[in-house]
Amino acid sequence: MTSTDHSSAPVKTTCPYCGVGCGVNATATGTEGDQTHPANRGRLCVKGSALHETLTPEGRLLKPAVRGRDTDWPTAINEVAGAIRASVEQHGPGSVAFYLSGQLLTEDYYVANKLAKGFIRTPHVDTNSRLCMSSAVAAHKRAFGGDLVPGCYEDLELADLLVVAGSNAAWAHPVLYQRMQASARPGRRVVVIDPRRTATSDLADLHLALRPGTDTILFNGLLVWLDHHGLVDNHYLDAHCEGYDDSLATARSVAPNVEAVASLCDLPVAEVTRFYEWFSEHPRTVTAFSQGINQSSAGTDKGNAIINCHLATGRIGKPGAAPFSLTGQPNAMGGREVGGLANTLAAHMDYDSPGARDRVARFWGTDSVADGPGMKAVDLFDAVERGEIKVLWIMATNPAVSLPETDRIRQALARCPTVIVSDCVRETDTARYADILLPAVGWGEKDGTVTNSERCISRQRRFLPLPGQARPDWWIVSQVARALGYGPKFDYQGPADIFREHARLSGFENDGGRFFDISGLANLTDWQYEQLAPTQWPIRSAGSGAGGVAQRLFTDGCFATSNGRARLVPVGSRLPVRPPTDVFPLVVNTGRIRDQWHTMTRTGRSGRLLAHRPEPFIDVHPNDARTYGLSPGGLATLTSAHGQFIGRVRVAPEQRRGEVFVPIHWNRQFTGQGLATALTDSLVDPVSGQPEAKHGRAALAEWPARWHGRLLVRRNRPLRWQADYWAHQPIAQCESWFVAGRSAVDWPEAVADWLGGPPQLVMQDAREERFRAARIRNGQLEAVLMVDRDPNALPAMDWVAECFSLPELDETTRRGLLAARALDGDDMGNLVCSCFQVGDRQIQKAIEQGADSVEALGQALQCGTNCGSCLPEIRSLLPVATEAV
Repeated sequence: MTSTDHSSAPVKTTCPYCGVGCGVNATATGTEGDQTHPANRGRLCVKGSALHETLTPEGRLLKPAVRGRDTDWPTAINEVAGAIRASVEQHGPGSVAFYLSGQLLTEDYYVANKLAKGFIRTPHVDTNSRLCMSSAVAAHKRAFGGDLVPGCYEDLELADLLVVAGSNAAWAHPVLYQRMQASARPGRRVVVIDPRRTATSDLADLHLALRPGTDTILFNGLLVWLDHHGLVDNHYLDAHCEGYDDSLATARSVAPNVEAVASLCDLPVAEVTRFYEWFSEHPRTVTAFSQGINQSSAGTDKGNAIINCHLATGRIGKPGAAPFSLTGQPNAMGGREVGGLANTLAAHMDYDSPGARDRVARFWGTDSVADGPGMKAVDLFDAVERGEIKVLWIMATNPAVSLPETDRIRQALARCPTVIVSDCVRETDTARYADILLPAVGWGEKDGTVTNSERCISRQRRFLPLPGQARPDWWIVSQVARALGYGPKFDYQGPADIFREHARLSGFENDGGRFFDISGLANLTDWQYEQLAPTQWPIRSAGSGAGGVAQRLFTDGCFATSNGRARLVPVGSRLPVRPPTDVFPLVVNTGRIRDQWHTMTRTGRSGRLLAHRPEPFIDVHPNDARTYGLSPGGLATLTSAHGQFIGRVRVAPEQRRGEVFVPIHWNRQFTGQGLATALTDSLVDPVSGQPEAKHGRAALAEWPARWHGRLLVRRNRPLRWQADYWAHQPIAQCESWFVAGRSAVDWPEAVADWLGGPPQLVMQDAREERFRAARIRNGQLEAVLMVDRDPNALPAMDWVAECFSLPELDETTRRGLLAARALDGDDMGNLVCSCFQVGDRQIQKAIEQGADSVEALGQALQCGTNCGSCLPEIRSLLPVATEAV
């Protein structure tokens, strides 16, 4: 099938979520895992399984718009080109900036980078990958001489010791977690290093709940321990590495012995010793690390501390032995390959790589390239705030939500003379600041390639028609290039043309010194590009003399440094820059949750994906909840120096005392004050520029709610109500909100505004401050409001939501509306399994009836039998319910 065939037959494509890069067989009405794709072998997580549910036309950006008015493409392109041209003429090329995204395809990324750095000649091109992977990139470059991930997914299965550091893979990389879980065998050990006990800890033989920010101490201590016990691989160090003596000396100065490490990391001595012993006993060790390591003001050092231990023991370039960075986004790797980071130029060449500027200029056919490097994300938006950036083009990302100190970012966007936003969604927090809106295509409409965490290039194929006037990002950028007078250099007829050029550049004047080389794909025909199977790079051309495809890098001990030797990097102990204070006594950790992605512009379209955690929340240790007078299910406020976060309280024993966790996903389209970036500082790693997202500071207090409520309303109805707190939860059959207020409300008087008219069913208990009402029109349910003093007394609304799809309500259904359940039905409780919509009360009932194992529950309810992401939560219910029985 070709990418332009929109028949009902499934198309092989790639998931647009995390960096695992799962293959998907997709149609407009369904998705299933691709059994032939090496990344997932048919597995999908709940987000991937629900992709077709996000392919809705509601809220799509379908026409270009200039200063709030819809227009046509020629007008919009001329406006963009005119703004760029005028800014360059008046203020120089450095007054123009691009902020790109790991959601872009490689072809989109390549054309944007080429236009910016090669022809506009601005170095200020950065990407939201700065927020998730740039510390890993910097650590790789310091150690290996290039941004090179040495291992592959198979290593996670072959390892006899699997160390998972700063990663809740069960929720953030579910399919990789499933592969780790499926490869369990007698003697295989798993160590999870994370301040929180997460779903991933369910896999652990040892969980090290260390003090936040002390990862470098733990791994420096490991290096010292290995040396002290004579367990380093001196032959490997002598033959292939440099810097060991200096790195060891620095490690000794900060982590001299196990007792010191245990004290500084707030861990038992026995647990630290056990980890070190296991590391020494298992030559096949993989250390998989992600955002808990990267998103730190010392993220690069943390990455190098891990890599140092692998180099010192020769555990790299071998089956089942590697440091392994788990990439956050579907094409963060592809963006890094083309040069999408501000400190890189193109094709894994930096600005200071010998001969790189001249080489790239000659290849692109331009007089010169930008005088870089450019400003990294946080610095870039600081420059926007200062007025130095006059034109800012944002593609496929939502920095008003994702960058730290969110209110300051919004002020910067408001001050920028020209903000251009390319997106597929019309209403985002960032789009509100756009002077020019450009309608881009989304997943299912895109056509190109992505690269996953194991360097595997996969096709993302189009299987839907382009909606409205939406166009691919590469096309939009090429049209602007033509309007600026660079047309001959951007005369692409399709993504295959761009990919071939990208592949040629990777091999241009490359004698093997640049490991990123896909020149073996430079001569693909259009048909071969269309049929391209998942392939790991490097893929060198037959005439390069450098070998073909490599599953693992550094198998021969040769690295990308100038002398071919890996570098161990001396890593000190730089703890978080801003520790807690009396004013802000709690440490704030932020991160992803199981069923959501980034800022919810895609996953927020699926009611199923919002059912597991439908509101912003705050995970609080039970002792802290008591200290601050918080009740489970109530609301609380976190206050930082930059803003506030209001969320539902979840009392969580898996938290350390004095620390809280909040999710990163909510934005002002879905809630009033639930943005995690209101709690994080613009503190960055000095090497990578990646901001600290795991160590905010805040004060915690109860949010004084007088009442709590649930409101469900038929779609496309005017809203005439207001609430002090609200969180929007789209549901397939209707719109829904969680609401709360600080002041008493005369509900019989106010209810008509909430329901859109007078109710037909009402129940009130003034003493308990309970009120319920439903509006029925022409026999159909129009709206339902449930109010209670106690938030935990509010019923689950799943059954009520289903009632909105009924053509007419019968008498029995009407009688059940205010009870929120069929008169002969059960309340499912809080959702656990998103795939099969199974709640905790259903699971508890099945356990009471004898289903006393995960397998038995799967047979009885199907929960946990599809993507497996809910299995840790199901296991956590088993002992509780069994004990109750």
